[in-house]
Amino acid sequence: MQGSKLYVGNLTYSVTEDQLTELFSSHGEVKQVTLIGNKGFGFIEMSSPEEAEKAKEALDGTSFEGRNLKIDEARPQRERPANRGYRRY
Repeated sequence: MQGSKLYVGNLTYSVTEDQLTELFSSHGEVKQVTLIGNKGFGFIEMSSPEEAEKAKEALDGTSFEGRNLKIDEARPQRERPANRGYRRY
């Protein structure tokens, strides 16, 4: 794994940053947790790529709050067009 940031998907909307910190801290030092609104996903930054890989291997597909987690290495955010699809005539 190249980076130390993980994408965590298929979360319940009621999950908190504290719950995710507790879950992931058993696999290494959690530097940052970011939940994306009520979208059902977020990002976890571990202190090293090795810890991120360890957490991914241990938790991907496991049940948390009644849902199976989907964990993968976070990819850099894509640039989006400034006009968001609007066409000017």
